[in-house]
Amino acid sequence: MQCALKFACSAAPPSSASIAPLLFSNTHNKKMKLRNGCSIRAELSDDNDPLLQAAINSASLRFHETHRQDPLFIDPYAGCFVSTHTQMDMETKAKQYCIATKFIDDKLLSTVNHMDGLKQVVLLSDGMDTRPYRLNWPSSTIMFDISPLRVFQKAAEKLDGVGAKIPQRCLFLHVPLETPNIQETLVTKGFNGTRPSVWAIQGLPLMTLVSFEEILLTVSGMAMKGCLFFGELPAWLAETGIGNKSSMKKWINNIFMSYGFKVDMISYNEVAKRLGKVVKPGDYEKILFVAEQLRCSDDQMETWRKELQRVDEDGDEEGFEDL
Repeated sequence: MQCALKFACSAAPPSSASIAPLLFSNTHNKKMKLRNGCSIRAELSDDNDPLLQAAINSASLRFHETHRQDPLFIDPYAGCFVSTHTQMDMETKAKQYCIATKFIDDKLLSTVNHMDGLKQVVLLSDGMDTRPYRLNWPSSTIMFDISPLRVFQKAAEKLDGVGAKIPQRCLFLHVPLETPNIQETLVTKGFNGTRPSVWAIQGLPLMTLVSFEEILLTVSGMAMKGCLFFGELPAWLAETGIGNKSSMKKWINNIFMSYGFKVDMISYNEVAKRLGKVVKPGDYEKILFVAEQLRCSDDQMETWRKELQRVDEDGDEEGFEDL
């Protein structure tokens, strides 16, 4: 199975009412096509790049959490992305984002630490994910970050400037989100579909439901049976109100099951309670989830196909000798 992920860049997740008609695209020399067929060149700068600004906003939340008296986690590198005088006025959203970040951190490490041999981690991020640098990864961990190239390059420069290092005996590789074929590129960079892997998503820019389905198709094709895929998704994907939990749960079960995953929605309030925190009531338009792969990966199926073919050929040869 070959799959190409296609994403459009936007300043913020689209509302259920409409999607902005102007979309950035690297495949057209950074041109924006207008509805009347004309086009203008979009010169992105740090100030008007929506993906860069979204990544910086999330880094700001991690920076402020790090400097709380009793932080959920420590991100020593978030500060290199943001201005130290940045003020955050989204208390509820900030706390839930940080609760999700802590949940994903813990889930990644607990899963990886139970893997034998080579440990494969795929992070679907906004380009400023510092997990490869700040988490205590065990040796023989190979991490793949799938994110917008421009944002990742900016982040890499900043991280290099503050001396951020990957843990010893670990490997960190980037796969640009703009790559025509994500699955093929992962394989080229060393991903092995016959080895366990863990997949986490937080901050990856999504514009349409189709984009998310392409992610599910890719993860389903590459992750072995029993592997986990978890993280945060924008609630608008469910095409229901954030308060309509029964409809949202039905939708998320259906879409994940159609790609071979068993999924559970995770309550932010329950996670907060386990962490000794309290989340104030308020809208947070994200879905926290954990999904388990129920199918075999493409590589597993191919390996078994070859083995069955070999057994059949050996059987034919033995039968011929008997004659």
